[in-house]
Amino acid sequence: MNYLELLKLASPETIVVVTALGVLAIGLASTRASAFCSLVAGLGLVVAIGAVLVLPRNAMLFSGMLVISPLTSLFKVICIGLAFFAVLLARSDRSSRNHGEYLAILLLATIGLMLLVGSEELLMIFIGLELLGLSLYVMVAFDKTDRRSAEAGLKYFLFGSTASAFTLFGISFIYGMSGTTGLAAIGQKLSAGPVQPLLAVGIVMTLIGFAFKIAAAPFHLWAPDAYQGAPVPSAAFIASGSKVASFVVLGKIVLVGFAPVHGSADWHAMVAGWSPVLAALAALSILVGNLVALAQTNVRRLLAYSAVAHAGYTLLGLVAGGRDGFSATLFYTTIYAITLIGAFGVVALVRRETGGDDFSNFAGLWARSPVLAGCMSIFMLSLAGMPPLAGFFGKFYLFSAALRANANHGLLWLVALALFGSLISLYYYLIVLKVIVIDEPVAEVGRFKVDWLQRISVAVLAIAVLFLGVWPETLVSRIVAALP
Repeated sequence: MNYLELLKLASPETIVVVTALGVLAIGLASTRASAFCSLVAGLGLVVAIGAVLVLPRNAMLFSGMLVISPLTSLFKVICIGLAFFAVLLARSDRSSRNHGEYLAILLLATIGLMLLVGSEELLMIFIGLELLGLSLYVMVAFDKTDRRSAEAGLKYFLFGSTASAFTLFGISFIYGMSGTTGLAAIGQKLSAGPVQPLLAVGIVMTLIGFAFKIAAAPFHLWAPDAYQGAPVPSAAFIASGSKVASFVVLGKIVLVGFAPVHGSADWHAMVAGWSPVLAALAALSILVGNLVALAQTNVRRLLAYSAVAHAGYTLLGLVAGGRDGFSATLFYTTIYAITLIGAFGVVALVRRETGGDDFSNFAGLWARSPVLAGCMSIFMLSLAGMPPLAGFFGKFYLFSAALRANANHGLLWLVALALFGSLISLYYYLIVLKVIVIDEPVAEVGRFKVDWLQRISVAVLAIAVLFLGVWPETLVSRIVAALP
């Protein structure tokens, strides 16, 4: 393969890199070119989506370091789309005076998402994780005028560095015992013989590293401070794009690389494998996330703890395994990401108009901006799993896949716990709706001055949540068809 063919297969990532450098140059050349920087970043992401769509259906470079398949192409488009809405969200955020630099870092984080989604090789996955992580650390601490942003960035960096060390040590153990870093080759090695104790340690350490990325309990301690202290676009991107890519690559690792461990008939191999670890993470995340969210009075902190609970729900599909479980996980994490970036879009606009994002800042939102209040209601009800919104079908798909995974209903306890957690979550999501619709504002605040682009972007996300709830097969069928 020559260099031109390689560049063609990597053209989406190349376009995003060139866009990031262009936005950085524009931002450094003129401090007043924020609108032009947003335009260039948005156009670059649109062109990158077009480049993904013209890629060949299947290709593989360097033993899985770059894989092109229907699944990777679909989720590259989804990740780029989420980054596009994050760019629109950053347009309305005035916490950063260096807009071009911020957008350049966001685009570099997007490249990390694309490398994660498009690789089936552990070293390249780790490189993608580090590129994403380093970009997010800077994005969280980007607001120099807010001490909470610096504190959140430091906590995120410290926890993230520890998680990266766990991941790298786990990968080194897996490589030492299997002799390869390709997921498919690791799966073949594992199926050839019994699971060695050191290999089991490597599997568990790798899963711990990814548990941090998805904010699963007890590795979630960074999430509340990062969601609350970071600039709103940064929190939105962490909650959406980062979660989607992390669950895609985690699914590929456990269902391709570690599949023989999960499918082994040997009980001791199962105990040493990944399935009990993920089941324990899912159960703890559901309990901790929902119970602690009940005590929150800040919308962003509430969304952070609910994200912990939703990570537990999403892990159900990976514990169940198989095509049904993986497709349910991919569908749920996608609709959750769309819902969260929309909810953070409303939070950003409310924060810009009122100066905060506590419950008191949302009081009387229905009278001040019916469009934003209606969109926020859709997002909250979808997160609660109310029909006919996308969150309802996502949870139904996950829970039914978990129940069908075992003939003896071995995951019934986990599904019952998830249903109990969903019931708890309904209370605190309805509290947010009560504040928006019923409560009177503490101070006199006029109608919101929201421009048409901001209204349209939030409304489009709300319509997408409603559409995917009424016609979920439009996305489910594509995910199922893309799975190998």
